[in-house]
Amino acid sequence: MNTIPKIPTPVNEPILSYVPGSAERADLKRALKEMSGQPVEIPIVIGGREIRTGRTASVAMPHCHQHILATVHQAGPAEIEAAIAAAREAWRDWSAWPFERRAAVFLKAADLLATRLRAVVNAATMLGQSKTAHQAEIDAACELVDFWRFNVHYAGRILAEQPLSAPGAWNQLDHRPLEGFVYAITPFNFTSIGGNLPTAPAIMGCTVVWKPAATAVYSNYYVLKVLEAAGLPPGVVNFVPGPSAQISERLLADRHLGGIHFTGSTDVFQSLWKQVAQNLTGYADYPRLVGETGGKDFIVAHLSADADALATALVRGAYEYQGQKCSAASRAYVPDTLWPKVRDRVLGMLREIRVGDPCDFRNFMGAVIDRKAFDKIKGYVEGAKADPKVKILFGGGCNDTDGYFVQPTLIQVEDPTYRTMCEEIFGPVLSLYVYPAKQWAETLRLVDRTSPYALTGAVFAQDAHAVAEAHAALRYAAGNFYVNDKPTGAVVGQQPFGGARASGTNDKAGSLVNLLRWVSPRTVKETFTPPRDFTYPFMAEQ
Repeated sequence: MNTIPKIPTPVNEPILSYVPGSAERADLKRALKEMSGQPVEIPIVIGGREIRTGRTASVAMPHCHQHILATVHQAGPAEIEAAIAAAREAWRDWSAWPFERRAAVFLKAADLLATRLRAVVNAATMLGQSKTAHQAEIDAACELVDFWRFNVHYAGRILAEQPLSAPGAWNQLDHRPLEGFVYAITPFNFTSIGGNLPTAPAIMGCTVVWKPAATAVYSNYYVLKVLEAAGLPPGVVNFVPGPSAQISERLLADRHLGGIHFTGSTDVFQSLWKQVAQNLTGYADYPRLVGETGGKDFIVAHLSADADALATALVRGAYEYQGQKCSAASRAYVPDTLWPKVRDRVLGMLREIRVGDPCDFRNFMGAVIDRKAFDKIKGYVEGAKADPKVKILFGGGCNDTDGYFVQPTLIQVEDPTYRTMCEEIFGPVLSLYVYPAKQWAETLRLVDRTSPYALTGAVFAQDAHAVAEAHAALRYAAGNFYVNDKPTGAVVGQQPFGGARASGTNDKAGSLVNLLRWVSPRTVKETFTPPRDFTYPFMAEQ
């Protein structure tokens, strides 16, 4: 076809409500029942071929840890080598595909996920990651659909970016895919990130080795099945669950590592960066390192803040999905003049929150992801209980009898540098400091310097001057900054997501910025009438 393709203009996928009596609620309930009763065997998938090593790990429901959802085959050295070879082989063809053919694969995947496969991926996320129906919907369905549609749109804009041409010549930019493979390391907490990290480079023509988190491999496998159903060629994305350290050590030592696309802890990302640095002279190219890591996200309120809006933001921002969002509110600063009203409103809402199996749609919270997370969170809570300068205003209960359940916990501290105000907990624990209302400016400086992270943050104020002060004082304290809204819930195409400082490279997932990291531009100049003599006019005799 002789066409210059126009990429469909993306719009954000509508969020379904799952109200009683709705078709989507019935579909999801049906999928939950069927999938929870049918354990699956998850293979390694390399070059389109399913591999079963016999070395397996189990996937259990966080909210019912005796209930096994799947057995997962684990990759070893042979499978890692095979994944590298498959990615390199697939690159020869995939990197040469016309962009519109690659785009069509991901647009089809988005439509499949938005329609007939929506309930399956949502149910897998609820069962395997203990998300409520709403949290699964905004993540596994809507955000991943948005990633695929918007990334295709942004990729088209990148390819359309071309240089000026002077008379007699034609200048072009060839946005080449990276020559080596991309290593995608995805987290447990967002199925959408599991789908985005391997596919953003693939949209640009790269091939990928995908290491899913062990605690999200169940939903991630169903995402892979969506991509396969959409026609993604074998070897473009190679699905390699297994021991993280072993897989990383081999992949990072390979000469053809083109980049790392990572979401996870700051410590792990820094470790990966150090390994790359140690291997630097052995690479064919300088690997691209893209990472979104930890956070100690804040809400700071001015005395002019709307108390009801602030209280709602504290509860939703801190406790939705058990506080296991990179963006979750983890520390708060409220003026003493506003605190009594906010406290009463927050405690009233917390008393209404139900915690339990997300398949019971009346529950607002599920379980934390696994034993390791449970023990870490419980350690912080028990430490706070034992400190005479700390008050547990609500919650503090931890029960692992059937699932890894932690009550929504609100801690009030006397010392704004107490450890729960500074250290990442990644659970349903909000630490709060009540400051003298007259110390607004000092409190803003405190917020900025307290944490090494800079991911998300929010200011609540009706006073426009106070908002402006917060903008200035906290400009570098958060990569995603909210005014009179909770610090969670970034939407693809509306609030590109990412932070700096210890929170990552701030390459803004779901944006032009991120996709640019997966191409290596080549400038091409074609001269129509090249010179035929070496001399210049200035050389002529007087």
